Amino acid sequence: MSEGAVNKTKKRFIAGAVCPACSETDKLMMWNEDGVPHRECVACGFTDTLNEQGLSVPKELGTRVNQPAAKAAPAQVQTVQFFPNPKLKKPAE
Repeated sequence: MSEGAVNKTKKRFIAGAVCPACSETDKLMMWNEDGVPHRECVACGFTDTLNEQGLSVPKELGTRVNQPAAKAAPAQVQTVQFFPNPKLKKPAE
């Protein structure tokens, strides 16, 4: 087994709760992982974590610093061969 076992309870629906993302009623499930409450909407897939007061913990905003750099497309390599122009030959002395 893994070193740190996760204490997870069953997911349960919250009666009368409204999803903050899609505004659907009775679609939110709630569960605890190691004493931290989580909730998820089955209609739109919205998920978040709650703090001790039951308020949503804001996620870090995506910036260019905290997101992985986009990889550039691989450059297409094409070989080029130059031939001397016979009209530009130096005259023989």
